[in-house]
Amino acid sequence: MIAIDGLRFSYPEFRLEVPALSVAKGERLAIVGPSGSGKTTLLNLVAGLSVPEAGRVHVGDTEVSALGDRARRTFRARNIGFVFQNFALMDYLTSRENILYPFRVGAGLALDRAARDRAQSLADRCGIGMKLDRRPGALSQGEQQRVAICRALVTRPGLILADEATGNLDPATKTLILDLLFDRAAEEGATVVAVTHDHELLPRFDRVVDFAQFRAAQGAGA
Repeated sequence: MIAIDGLRFSYPEFRLEVPALSVAKGERLAIVGPSGSGKTTLLNLVAGLSVPEAGRVHVGDTEVSALGDRARRTFRARNIGFVFQNFALMDYLTSRENILYPFRVGAGLALDRAARDRAQSLADRCGIGMKLDRRPGALSQGEQQRVAICRALVTRPGLILADEATGNLDPATKTLILDLLFDRAAEEGATVVAVTHDHELLPRFDRVVDFAQFRAAQGAGA
């Protein structure tokens, strides 16, 4: 599902170098490592939110790193569900509208009754089904995070990228959310790549990659 070759990306005082990394279709990969080791940066590069200075990033048969801005945005909307660490919700939209937002920006995605029903079903399972008419500012931080998770799953993506998806949740809700991510991935044959600092969750993943090995310079970064 993911193939990375000779990847390099730099900030003023930080350089990420990933000589090679591959993730199989359907694999559940956890990424760990100290702050600033490049974990979030890697997810952004895979999703096409950032472009590498050198190297290639393939998702399936598509070289994401070679696409233009519009093509990357369309590819991401159709194929990738991203749970952002800061949630990236639109304050002026309701929770329901936030969950369904990928259908408004992704060419070829149909915002039909099935999509709306799927959004409601995901929200019900996450315990926020009765709050979909509220805007993010009226929700707790944990509820906002669950809206972001529903948004990442609603398009039934082949690749799910999760940046600390369970970081603001209590233990019971962490288990519920991880079950939801893995269940939906299994149903769709999707791949999950998750950044986490919660080492108690690692036994549930197929493989763990420590990003300390890829940090090429000291300083602030991902």
